[in-house]
Amino acid sequence: MTSHTLNELIAEGVRGRYVLVRSDLNVPLDGSTVTDDGRIKASLPVIEKLSDAGARVLVTAHLGRPKGAPEDKYSLKPAAARLAELAPFKVELAGDTVGASAKEFAAALQDGEVLILENVRFDARETSKDDAERGSFADELVALTGDNGAFVDDAFGAVHRKHASVYDVATRLPSYQGDLVHTEVEVLQKLTTDTQRPYVVVLGGSKVSDKLAVIDNLIGKADTILVGGGMLFTFLAAAGHKVAGSLLEADQIPVVQDYLERAAAAGTSFVVPTDVVVASRFAADADHEVVSADAIEGSAFGASGIGLDIGPVSAAAFAAQIKGAKTVFWNGPMGVFEFEAFSGGTRAIAQALTETAAFTVVGGGDSAAAVRTLGFEDSQFGHISTGGGASLEYLEGKDLPGLSVLDR
Repeated sequence: MTSHTLNELIAEGVRGRYVLVRSDLNVPLDGSTVTDDGRIKASLPVIEKLSDAGARVLVTAHLGRPKGAPEDKYSLKPAAARLAELAPFKVELAGDTVGASAKEFAAALQDGEVLILENVRFDARETSKDDAERGSFADELVALTGDNGAFVDDAFGAVHRKHASVYDVATRLPSYQGDLVHTEVEVLQKLTTDTQRPYVVVLGGSKVSDKLAVIDNLIGKADTILVGGGMLFTFLAAAGHKVAGSLLEADQIPVVQDYLERAAAAGTSFVVPTDVVVASRFAADADHEVVSADAIEGSAFGASGIGLDIGPVSAAAFAAQIKGAKTVFWNGPMGVFEFEAFSGGTRAIAQALTETAAFTVVGGGDSAAAVRTLGFEDSQFGHISTGGGASLEYLEGKDLPGLSVLDR
Protein backbone atom coordinates (compact mmCIF):
# COMPACT_ATOMS: atom_id res chain seq x y z
CA MET A 1 0.00 0.00 0.00
CA THR A 2 0.98 3.62 -0.39
CA SER A 3 0.28 6.45 2.01
CA HIS A 4 -2.64 8.80 1.57
CA THR A 5 -1.57 12.38 0.90
CA LEU A 6 -2.52 15.69 2.42
CA ASN A 7 -4.13 16.73 -0.85
CA GLU A 8 -6.43 13.70 -0.63
CA LEU A 9 -7.50 14.76 2.86
CA ILE A 10 -8.22 18.31 1.75
CA ALA A 11 -10.17 17.01 -1.24
CA GLU A 12 -12.33 15.00 1.17
CA GLY A 13 -13.10 18.22 3.02
CA VAL A 14 -11.70 19.45 6.34
CA ARG A 15 -13.73 22.57 7.09
CA GLY A 16 -14.89 22.37 10.68
CA ARG A 17 -12.97 19.12 11.27
CA TYR A 18 -10.19 18.74 13.80
CA VAL A 19 -6.92 17.67 12.19
CA LEU A 20 -4.10 16.50 14.44
CA VAL A 21 -0.77 17.39 12.83
CA ARG A 22 2.57 16.02 14.05
CA SER A 23 5.06 18.76 13.20
CA ASP A 24 8.78 19.11 13.83
CA LEU A 25 9.36 22.17 16.02
CA ASN A 26 12.48 20.76 17.66
CA VAL A 27 14.58 23.87 17.13
CA PRO A 28 17.78 25.04 18.81
CA LEU A 29 17.32 27.70 21.50
CA ASP A 30 19.51 30.25 23.22
CA GLY A 31 17.45 30.80 26.34
CA SER A 32 14.04 31.70 24.92
CA THR A 33 15.37 32.71 21.49
CA VAL A 34 15.09 30.39 18.49
CA THR A 35 18.55 30.39 16.87
CA ASP A 36 17.59 28.43 13.73
CA ASP A 37 13.95 28.53 12.64
CA GLY A 38 14.43 26.26 9.62
CA ARG A 39 12.18 23.52 10.96
CA ILE A 40 9.46 25.99 11.90
CA LYS A 41 9.49 27.47 8.39
CA ALA A 42 9.44 23.95 6.92
CA SER A 43 6.42 23.02 9.06
CA LEU A 44 4.41 26.13 8.20
CA PRO A 45 3.16 25.22 4.67
CA VAL A 46 1.16 22.15 5.76
CA ILE A 47 -0.36 23.93 8.76
CA GLU A 48 -1.24 26.89 6.53
CA LYS A 49 -2.77 24.64 3.86
CA LEU A 50 -5.04 23.06 6.46
CA SER A 51 -5.90 26.41 8.00
CA ASP A 52 -6.80 27.84 4.59
CA ALA A 53 -9.07 24.84 4.00
CA GLY A 54 -10.94 25.59 7.24
CA ALA A 55 -9.58 22.84 9.45
CA ARG A 56 -9.26 23.25 13.21
CA VAL A 57 -5.62 22.36 13.53
CA LEU A 58 -4.08 20.73 16.59
CA VAL A 59 -0.28 20.61 16.39
CA THR A 60 1.82 18.16 18.38
CA ALA A 61 5.59 18.42 18.58
CA HIS A 62 8.54 17.83 20.88
CA LEU A 63 11.54 19.92 21.80
CA GLY A 64 14.68 18.51 23.38
CA ARG A 65 14.72 15.53 25.69
CA PRO A 66 12.72 16.26 28.83
CA LYS A 67 12.39 13.33 31.18
CA GLY A 68 8.66 12.76 30.91
CA ALA A 69 7.63 15.83 32.92
CA PRO A 70 7.30 19.56 32.21
CA GLU A 71 10.52 21.58 32.18
CA ASP A 72 10.48 25.28 31.33
CA LYS A 73 13.64 25.08 29.21
CA TYR A 74 11.92 22.57 26.92
CA SER A 75 8.63 24.44 26.54
CA LEU A 76 7.38 25.01 23.01
CA LYS A 77 6.68 28.68 23.88
CA PRO A 78 9.60 30.10 21.82
CA ALA A 79 8.78 27.87 18.83
CA ALA A 80 5.07 28.71 19.05
CA ALA A 81 5.86 32.42 19.24
CA ARG A 82 8.05 32.19 16.15
CA LEU A 83 5.39 30.26 14.26
CA ALA A 84 2.83 32.90 15.23
CA GLU A 85 5.15 35.61 13.84
CA LEU A 86 5.44 33.81 10.52
CA ALA A 87 1.84 32.64 10.19
CA PRO A 88 -1.07 34.55 8.62
CA PHE A 89 -3.51 32.75 10.93
CA LYS A 90 -4.21 32.72 14.65
CA VAL A 91 -1.88 30.51 16.71
CA GLU A 92 -2.39 29.61 20.37
CA LEU A 93 -0.28 27.46 22.69
CA ALA A 94 -1.97 25.26 25.28
CA GLY A 95 -0.50 25.13 28.75
CA ASP A 96 -0.34 21.34 28.64
CA THR A 97 -0.64 18.49 26.15
CA VAL A 98 -3.85 16.62 26.96
CA GLY A 99 -4.89 18.30 30.21
CA ALA A 100 -7.45 20.94 31.13
CA SER A 101 -5.76 23.70 29.13
CA ALA A 102 -5.52 21.61 25.96
CA LYS A 103 -9.16 20.56 26.25
CA GLU A 104 -10.36 24.12 26.86
CA PHE A 105 -8.38 25.64 24.00
CA ALA A 106 -9.29 22.80 21.61
CA ALA A 107 -12.99 23.14 22.36
CA ALA A 108 -12.82 26.86 21.59
CA LEU A 109 -11.00 26.49 18.25
CA GLN A 110 -12.74 28.02 15.25
CA ASP A 111 -12.35 27.03 11.60
CA GLY A 112 -8.88 27.93 10.32
CA GLU A 113 -7.39 28.43 13.79
CA VAL A 114 -4.33 26.60 15.09
CA LEU A 115 -3.59 25.27 18.56
CA ILE A 116 -0.14 24.00 19.48
CA LEU A 117 -0.19 21.49 22.29
CA GLU A 118 2.68 21.71 24.77
CA ASN A 119 5.73 19.43 24.33
CA VAL A 120 4.49 15.84 23.93
CA ARG A 121 7.58 14.59 25.74
CA PHE A 122 6.35 16.28 28.91
CA ASP A 123 4.24 13.11 29.16
CA ALA A 124 6.33 9.99 29.82
CA ARG A 125 3.85 7.87 27.86
CA GLU A 126 4.93 9.52 24.59
CA THR A 127 8.21 7.61 24.44
CA SER A 128 7.24 4.56 26.50
CA LYS A 129 8.34 1.13 25.28
CA ASP A 130 5.02 -0.20 26.60
CA ASP A 131 2.39 -0.31 23.85
CA ALA A 132 -0.49 0.14 26.31
CA GLU A 133 1.07 3.23 27.90
CA ARG A 134 1.71 4.85 24.54
CA GLY A 135 -1.76 3.85 23.45
CA SER A 136 -3.43 5.53 26.42
CA PHE A 137 -1.63 8.79 25.60
CA ALA A 138 -2.59 8.45 21.94
CA ASP A 139 -6.22 7.93 22.96
CA GLU A 140 -6.18 11.22 24.87
CA LEU A 141 -4.66 13.06 21.91
CA VAL A 142 -7.22 11.55 19.55
CA ALA A 143 -10.06 12.47 21.93
CA LEU A 144 -9.26 16.14 21.32
CA THR A 145 -10.25 15.70 17.67
CA GLY A 146 -13.83 14.65 18.37
CA ASP A 147 -15.83 12.27 16.19
CA ASN A 148 -14.49 13.15 12.74
CA GLY A 149 -10.79 13.81 13.24
CA ALA A 150 -7.82 13.05 11.01
CA PHE A 151 -4.08 12.76 11.48
CA VAL A 152 -1.31 14.24 9.32
CA ASP A 153 2.30 13.30 9.96
CA ASP A 154 4.54 16.12 8.77
CA ALA A 155 7.47 15.53 11.15
CA PHE A 156 10.03 13.64 9.11
CA GLY A 157 12.59 14.19 11.88
CA ALA A 158 10.53 11.90 14.14
CA VAL A 159 9.37 9.14 11.76
CA HIS A 160 12.11 6.78 12.97
CA ARG A 161 10.55 6.84 16.46
CA LYS A 162 7.74 4.55 17.58
CA HIS A 163 6.22 7.26 19.75
CA ALA A 164 2.59 7.89 20.63
CA SER A 165 2.25 11.13 18.64
CA VAL A 166 3.98 9.62 15.61
CA TYR A 167 2.91 5.97 15.49
CA ASP A 168 0.02 5.18 17.80
CA VAL A 169 -2.27 8.06 16.80
CA ALA A 170 -1.91 6.90 13.20
CA THR A 171 -3.46 3.57 14.15
CA ARG A 172 -6.50 5.35 15.60
CA LEU A 173 -7.33 8.06 13.06
CA PRO A 174 -7.56 8.28 9.27
CA SER A 175 -3.92 9.13 8.55
CA TYR A 176 -2.14 11.09 5.84
CA GLN A 177 1.39 11.90 4.81
CA GLY A 178 2.22 15.59 5.13
CA ASP A 179 3.86 17.40 2.22
CA LEU A 180 7.17 17.73 4.08
CA VAL A 181 7.34 14.01 4.81
CA HIS A 182 6.27 13.22 1.24
CA THR A 183 9.05 15.39 -0.18
CA GLU A 184 11.65 13.89 2.15
CA VAL A 185 10.73 10.36 1.07
CA GLU A 186 10.87 11.31 -2.62
CA VAL A 187 14.31 12.86 -2.12
CA LEU A 188 15.69 9.89 -0.19
CA GLN A 189 14.39 7.50 -2.82
CA LYS A 190 16.62 9.33 -5.29
CA LEU A 191 19.55 8.42 -3.05
CA THR A 192 18.61 4.74 -2.83
CA THR A 193 17.02 3.80 -6.16
CA ASP A 194 17.76 4.99 -9.71
CA THR A 195 20.50 7.24 -8.34
CA GLN A 196 22.23 9.44 -10.90
CA ARG A 197 25.99 8.70 -10.94
CA PRO A 198 28.64 9.56 -9.96
CA TYR A 199 27.13 9.42 -6.47
CA VAL A 200 29.28 11.14 -3.85
CA VAL A 201 28.54 10.94 -0.11
CA VAL A 202 30.17 13.36 2.32
CA LEU A 203 30.20 12.12 5.91
CA GLY A 204 31.38 14.14 8.90
CA GLY A 205 30.41 14.67 12.49
CA SER A 206 32.21 13.57 15.59
CA LYS A 207 31.89 9.80 15.78
CA VAL A 208 32.32 6.92 13.36
CA SER A 209 30.01 4.86 15.57
CA ASP A 210 27.11 7.21 14.74
CA LYS A 211 27.53 6.46 11.04
CA LEU A 212 28.50 2.76 11.03
CA ALA A 213 25.21 1.41 9.71
CA VAL A 214 24.88 4.00 6.96
CA ILE A 215 28.50 3.49 5.86
CA ASP A 216 27.89 -0.25 5.77
CA ASN A 217 24.81 0.22 3.57
CA LEU A 218 26.53 2.71 1.23
CA ILE A 219 29.40 0.39 0.33
CA GLY A 220 28.73 -0.72 -3.22
CA LYS A 221 26.02 1.93 -3.67
CA ALA A 222 28.00 5.18 -3.45
CA ASP A 223 30.85 5.73 -5.88
CA THR A 224 32.83 7.86 -3.45
CA ILE A 225 32.60 8.51 0.29
CA LEU A 226 34.43 11.61 1.53
CA VAL A 227 35.31 11.39 5.23
CA GLY A 228 35.68 14.45 7.47
CA GLY A 229 34.83 15.67 10.95
CA GLY A 230 35.98 13.96 14.12
CA MET A 231 35.37 10.56 12.57
CA LEU A 232 38.25 11.04 10.15
CA PHE A 233 40.81 10.35 12.90
CA THR A 234 39.56 6.81 13.35
CA PHE A 235 40.05 6.33 9.60
CA LEU A 236 43.57 7.75 9.86
CA ALA A 237 44.33 5.45 12.78
CA ALA A 238 42.98 2.51 10.75
CA ALA A 239 45.60 3.40 8.12
CA GLY A 240 48.31 3.28 10.78
CA HIS A 241 48.72 6.99 11.49
CA LYS A 242 49.02 8.57 14.93
CA VAL A 243 46.39 11.19 15.69
CA ALA A 244 47.77 12.79 18.89
CA GLY A 245 44.96 14.12 21.10
CA SER A 246 42.31 14.07 18.35
CA LEU A 247 38.99 12.33 18.81
CA LEU A 248 39.53 8.60 18.33
CA GLU A 249 37.26 5.60 18.70
CA ALA A 250 39.94 2.95 19.01
CA ASP A 251 37.40 0.14 19.29
CA GLN A 252 36.10 1.00 15.81
CA ILE A 253 39.48 0.72 14.06
CA PRO A 254 38.94 -2.94 13.05
CA VAL A 255 35.46 -2.09 11.74
CA VAL A 256 36.85 0.77 9.64
CA GLN A 257 39.62 -1.45 8.29
CA ASP A 258 37.00 -4.00 7.26
CA TYR A 259 34.97 -1.27 5.53
CA LEU A 260 38.02 -0.09 3.60
CA GLU A 261 38.74 -3.62 2.36
CA ARG A 262 35.13 -4.31 1.41
CA ALA A 263 34.75 -0.93 -0.30
CA ALA A 264 37.77 -1.55 -2.49
CA ALA A 265 36.23 -4.84 -3.64
CA ALA A 266 32.80 -3.27 -4.17
CA GLY A 267 33.97 -0.31 -6.24
CA THR A 268 33.37 2.37 -3.59
CA SER A 269 36.25 4.72 -2.89
CA PHE A 270 36.86 6.20 0.54
CA VAL A 271 38.66 9.55 0.39
CA VAL A 272 40.29 10.58 3.67
CA PRO A 273 41.87 14.03 4.18
CA THR A 274 45.57 14.42 3.40
CA ASP A 275 45.92 17.49 5.61
CA VAL A 276 44.23 18.62 8.81
CA VAL A 277 44.03 21.72 11.00
CA VAL A 278 45.55 20.88 14.38
CA ALA A 279 44.96 23.08 17.43
CA SER A 280 46.57 23.40 20.84
CA ARG A 281 43.20 23.01 22.56
CA PHE A 282 39.46 22.96 21.90
CA ALA A 283 38.74 26.69 21.82
CA ALA A 284 37.81 29.36 19.28
CA ASP A 285 41.04 31.25 19.90
CA ALA A 286 43.36 28.23 20.09
CA ASP A 287 46.72 28.33 18.34
CA HIS A 288 46.60 26.11 15.28
CA GLU A 289 48.42 25.03 12.17
CA VAL A 290 47.87 22.91 9.07
CA VAL A 291 49.84 19.67 8.94
CA SER A 292 49.94 16.56 6.82
CA ALA A 293 47.41 13.95 7.95
CA ASP A 294 50.23 11.46 8.52
CA ALA A 295 52.20 13.88 10.69
CA ILE A 296 49.70 15.11 13.27
CA GLU A 297 52.00 14.38 16.21
CA GLY A 298 54.69 16.35 14.39
CA SER A 299 52.74 19.58 14.79
CA ALA A 300 53.91 22.31 17.14
CA PHE A 301 51.57 20.86 19.76
CA GLY A 302 53.00 17.35 19.76
CA ALA A 303 51.01 14.52 21.31
CA SER A 304 48.48 16.95 22.80
CA GLY A 305 47.45 18.48 19.47
CA ILE A 306 43.78 18.18 18.51
CA GLY A 307 42.56 17.96 14.93
CA LEU A 308 39.59 20.32 14.54
CA ASP A 309 39.07 20.59 10.77
CA ILE A 310 40.12 19.16 7.45
CA GLY A 311 42.91 21.11 5.79
CA PRO A 312 42.64 23.40 2.73
CA VAL A 313 44.18 20.89 0.30
CA SER A 314 41.66 18.25 1.36
CA ALA A 315 38.81 20.78 1.23
CA ALA A 316 39.72 21.63 -2.37
CA ALA A 317 39.95 17.94 -3.27
CA PHE A 318 36.56 17.24 -1.70
CA ALA A 319 35.06 20.21 -3.56
CA ALA A 320 36.39 18.85 -6.86
CA GLN A 321 34.76 15.47 -6.18
CA ILE A 322 31.45 17.21 -5.44
CA LYS A 323 31.59 19.32 -8.59
CA GLY A 324 32.15 16.20 -10.69
CA ALA A 325 29.19 14.34 -9.20
CA LYS A 326 25.58 14.00 -10.35
CA THR A 327 24.20 13.16 -6.89
CA VAL A 328 25.60 14.33 -3.54
CA PHE A 329 24.45 13.52 -0.01
CA TRP A 330 26.12 15.38 2.86
CA ASN A 331 25.69 14.56 6.54
CA GLY A 332 27.97 15.99 9.21
CA PRO A 333 30.28 19.02 9.35
CA MET A 334 33.95 18.73 8.40
CA GLY A 335 35.19 20.43 11.55
CA VAL A 336 34.17 22.59 14.49
CA PHE A 337 32.34 25.06 12.25
CA GLU A 338 31.06 27.05 15.25
CA PHE A 339 34.65 28.33 15.64
CA GLU A 340 35.63 30.54 12.69
CA ALA A 341 39.21 29.24 12.62
CA PHE A 342 37.94 25.69 12.11
CA SER A 343 35.00 26.34 9.76
CA GLY A 344 36.94 26.30 6.48
CA GLY A 345 36.33 22.67 5.58
CA THR A 346 32.60 22.84 6.22
CA ARG A 347 32.32 26.12 4.32
CA ALA A 348 34.17 24.62 1.34
CA ILE A 349 31.77 21.67 1.20
CA ALA A 350 28.73 23.94 1.41
CA GLN A 351 30.15 26.24 -1.28
CA ALA A 352 30.86 23.33 -3.60
CA LEU A 353 27.31 22.06 -3.15
CA THR A 354 25.97 25.44 -4.30
CA GLU A 355 28.18 25.38 -7.39
CA THR A 356 27.70 21.82 -8.65
CA ALA A 357 25.10 20.82 -11.22
CA ALA A 358 24.43 17.68 -9.15
CA PHE A 359 21.27 16.92 -7.22
CA THR A 360 22.33 17.86 -3.67
CA VAL A 361 20.91 16.79 -0.34
CA VAL A 362 22.03 18.25 2.98
CA GLY A 363 21.16 15.62 5.57
CA GLY A 364 19.65 17.64 8.36
CA GLY A 365 20.85 18.10 11.92
CA ASP A 366 24.27 19.70 12.32
CA SER A 367 24.76 19.97 8.56
CA ALA A 368 21.63 22.07 8.14
CA ALA A 369 22.61 24.24 11.10
CA ALA A 370 26.10 24.65 9.65
CA VAL A 371 25.01 25.96 6.26
CA ARG A 372 22.73 28.52 7.88
CA THR A 373 25.33 29.52 10.46
CA LEU A 374 27.85 30.05 7.66
CA GLY A 375 25.48 32.35 5.79
CA PHE A 376 24.10 30.12 3.04
CA GLU A 377 20.45 30.16 2.01
CA ASP A 378 18.30 27.01 1.94
CA SER A 379 17.41 27.77 -1.68
CA GLN A 380 21.06 27.30 -2.72
CA PHE A 381 20.79 23.54 -2.16
CA GLY A 382 18.70 20.89 -3.86
CA HIS A 383 17.16 19.81 -0.57
CA ILE A 384 17.88 20.37 3.11
CA SER A 385 16.47 17.53 5.15
CA THR A 386 14.67 18.29 8.41
CA GLY A 387 15.58 14.90 9.86
CA GLY A 388 19.20 13.99 10.42
CA GLY A 389 18.67 10.73 12.32
CA ALA A 390 15.65 9.74 10.25
CA SER A 391 17.53 10.41 7.00
CA LEU A 392 20.41 8.21 8.09
CA GLU A 393 18.13 5.39 9.19
CA TYR A 394 16.32 5.53 5.85
CA LEU A 395 19.67 5.26 4.06
CA GLU A 396 20.59 2.39 6.36
CA GLY A 397 17.57 0.55 4.97
CA LYS A 398 15.76 0.43 8.30
CA ASP A 399 12.00 0.32 8.71
CA LEU A 400 10.79 3.70 9.94
CA PRO A 401 7.69 3.16 12.13
CA GLY A 402 6.22 6.59 11.44
CA LEU A 403 6.29 5.92 7.69
CA SER A 404 5.24 2.29 7.65
CA VAL A 405 2.20 2.99 9.85
CA LEU A 406 0.91 5.42 7.19
CA ASP A 407 0.96 2.65 4.58
CA ARG A 408 -1.78 0.63 6.28
